[in-house]
Amino acid sequence: QVQLVESGGGLAQSGGSLRLSCVASGPEFEKRIMAWYRQAPGKQRELVARINPFGFINYAEAVKGRFTISRNNTENAVYLQMDNLKPEDTAVYYCHRPVANVWGRGIQVTVVS
Repeated sequence: QVQLVESGGGLAQSGGSLRLSCVASGPEFEKRIMAWYRQAPGKQRELVARINPFGFINYAEAVKGRFTISRNNTENAVYLQMDNLKPEDTAVYYCHRPVANVWGRGIQVTVVS
């Protein structure tokens, strides 16, 4: 059974940085598309960034130039480096494996001005 465990969230000042990590269990991580989503209070869950096995990446317009997704196949991990954070980035962030439709439990990111 695949499990995704997020870490690294917390509180940041506007303009600051945080790095989220997601460690995945299960075989053949290197062949899997991985993604980060977020859900702000009262809003729908939305895609933040996605990376495929070949390193092809796409980002939501709202985070382009500020967030960076990466992966380490040796450690079965995917990361989200968040720079120049804004209060509107406040949300619960979820790690997601789309094909198997597996979600992590989510981790809170709060940005204060």
